[in-house]
Amino acid sequence: MSRLPALRRAAVREWGPLVTAVRRGLAGRGVRALALTTGAVALTAAVQLTQNQAWGYRPVQNLGAVRAEDPLWLALLRTPLSLFVPALDLPVWGALAQILLVFGVAEVCLGRWRTLAVAYLATLAGTLYARIGIALGPEGFLGLPASDAQVVDTGPSAAVVGLAVYVCHQRRARFTGALVVLAMVVEVLVKDNLAGREHLAAIAAVLVVCRVREWRARRRVQDLGAGGDGTRSGAPPMRSWNFRRGPAQRTSWW
Repeated sequence: MSRLPALRRAAVREWGPLVTAVRRGLAGRGVRALALTTGAVALTAAVQLTQNQAWGYRPVQNLGAVRAEDPLWLALLRTPLSLFVPALDLPVWGALAQILLVFGVAEVCLGRWRTLAVAYLATLAGTLYARIGIALGPEGFLGLPASDAQVVDTGPSAAVVGLAVYVCHQRRARFTGALVVLAMVVEVLVKDNLAGREHLAAIAAVLVVCRVREWRARRRVQDLGAGGDGTRSGAPPMRSWNFRRGPAQRTSWW
């Protein structure tokens, strides 16, 4: 029984900021805070229904199926929709649940456009890694067999993993983020395939963004400590009489 308070404090430290952000976001904007998530779930369900029809399979493949053997320009055009094309060999409810949970939390915490940007970055990282890995060959480090060039590369999993890591980093849920990374590593060790390696590529790309974001934040703090305008005087910067009061504008996309 004595361990319960300690476990509770640890849970609050780990998930408290995340839960607070989600609660405040939903309380402030209601269902509008989940507009992107709702649309993504509806689009994924619609694509699944379409590609399972005799008349719909080919159009979905032409618009959203990405393969490493495709020309790069064509793969880049198809990548945004490929995120919402569920894999035919997996149950669609898994993809819908991933989008609903992870996209929902990310949209509330990050906002609509940042969520889309991180999701696309993670998906694109996996798509580009497949080409690099095949070029390296199975004998090279991080290489892939040539047969993977024909594998259809679709689904939200890379975006979901990337968003989960990014949100955990932003809200300081470091243990949860580490568990996500560890789970993806174990996935590759147990079943080494293209999808698992693309998940690791997505995580690597997102972690690079997180490090750049931290570096830029430290630079801003150093600049403010140096006087706010890049000088070393320590005196506050001069302000114009026509300075307009208002919400501070975002200085970084991330």
